[in-house]
Amino acid sequence: MQSQLYLVSLLIISVAVLLFLIMKLKLHAFVSLLIVSMLTAIAAGMPIQSIMGTIQSGMGGTLGFISVVVGLGAMFGQMLEVSGGAERLARTLIKSFGKDKAAWALGLAGFIISIPVFFDVGFIILVPLVYSLSKETKKSLLHYGIPLLAGLAVTHAFVPPTPGPVAVAQLVGADLGKVILFGIIAGIPAMIIAGPVFGKFIGERIYADIPDYMSFDDSIITKDDKDLPSFSLIITLILIPIVLILLNTSATVFLPEGNSLRNIVSFIGHPFSALTIATVLAFITLGKHKGLSREEVSKVATAALAPTGLILLVTGAGGIFKQVLTDSNIGKMLAEGLASSSMNPIILAFLIATVVRVAAGSATVAMMTAGGIMAPLLPAFNVEPALVVIAIASGATVLSHVNDSGFWLVNRYFGISEKDTLKSWTVMETLIGIVGLISALILSIFIK
Repeated sequence: MQSQLYLVSLLIISVAVLLFLIMKLKLHAFVSLLIVSMLTAIAAGMPIQSIMGTIQSGMGGTLGFISVVVGLGAMFGQMLEVSGGAERLARTLIKSFGKDKAAWALGLAGFIISIPVFFDVGFIILVPLVYSLSKETKKSLLHYGIPLLAGLAVTHAFVPPTPGPVAVAQLVGADLGKVILFGIIAGIPAMIIAGPVFGKFIGERIYADIPDYMSFDDSIITKDDKDLPSFSLIITLILIPIVLILLNTSATVFLPEGNSLRNIVSFIGHPFSALTIATVLAFITLGKHKGLSREEVSKVATAALAPTGLILLVTGAGGIFKQVLTDSNIGKMLAEGLASSSMNPIILAFLIATVVRVAAGSATVAMMTAGGIMAPLLPAFNVEPALVVIAIASGATVLSHVNDSGFWLVNRYFGISEKDTLKSWTVMETLIGIVGLISALILSIFIK
C-alpha cells in the first residue's frame, strides 16, 4: 500500500491536472475526467487489468440511477415550458403579490420553476417579465432580474430532480428525499437574501435598462390567460414528485421494515415511480391543454432529451473518478487522516467544490469532482450525506465569473458591463453559496 502522503499528494495533483486539461488545453470535461481517472489509477498502483473494470463499474453504477431521473425530469420540464406553465406560475404570483412586491414574486417563481426546468431555460422564458416590470416602474432591470436569477439558481443547485444535486446524492449515497427537504430549508433563506434583499440593494446602485440589441417580445405579457394552463394544475404537477419522494423518506423513518404500507409508499415514492407518474400526468394534462396530439407530445419528450447527453456523460465520468479513488484506497487513506483532524467534512466539501468552480467555471464539473472526492471519505465521519450534498452545491455556486456561461447570459440580457456583472451576478451567486453553507452547518448540529 502506498504511503498516505503519496496518495494525498496524488489526489491534489490529479485535480490540478484535471483543471489544466479543461482550462488550458480546452479539453472536454468528460474526456478530461476520463483521462485523469485512468492516470490516477495507474499512479496509485492499481493492477492494469482491473482499471477498465473500475471505469465500467463507476460509469454504470452512477448512470443506472441518474439517467432515469434526469431523463424523466427533462421531459417533465419540457412539457412545462412548451405548455406555458412557467409563464402562468410567474404571472399569477406577480398578480397575487402586487407590483410593489413583484421582486419577491419573481424570486418565488424562479424558486418553484427551476425544480423541473433548467436554469437558463427558465431565465430566457421569464426575462420578458423582468423587462416589462422595469419598463413600467422605471426601475433597474437588476431590481427584478436578481430575484428571478436567485430563485432559479437556488433550486437548480439545491433541489432534485435537477441534475446536479441528484448526481452528487448518488455519488455520496444520500437519500434523495432528505436532499429535497434540506435543499428547500437551505434554499429559502438563500433565495431571500440573494434575491429580493440583494436585488433591491444592487438595483439602487446599478441602473440597467433594456439593451438596444435585445428585441423585447411582450407576448408573454399580452398573452390571454385562457391560453395558459391553470396555476393549480402547474403547482400540483410540480409538487407530485416532491411529495411522493418525501413520503418515501418519511416511511423509511417512521414505519418498520417489512410493513406493507411502507413497501407501497416506498414503491410509489421511489424517484423512478414519482417522476414517471408526474411526467405521464404532465403529458396528458398539459398536452391536452395545448392541443397536442400524441405524436406531438412524443416529439416534445424526445427533444427534451437532447441537452441531457452532455450532463449524463460528465456525471458518469464523475462516478468513474469516485470509483478510482475508492478502489485505489486513496479515499480510505485520506479519510483515515482527516478523521483524526478537526476538519469539518461539510466545510471540506464546500472548499473542494469552490476551488474547482472558481478555476474551471463549470458548476457541474465542480460538483462531480467534489462528490467523487468526498464519497469515500464519508464513512469516517458522523455526518448526514444529504448535508454534504448541500455543501457541495453551495461551493459549486459561489464566485461565478468570466469563465462561467451564466455570467455572460446575465451580462448580455441585462446589457451591463463586466464590472457590474461581477458586482451583481457574482455577488448574488456567492451569497447563495455562503447562506447554503451556513444552513448546512446549522442543520448538522441537529441532524447526524
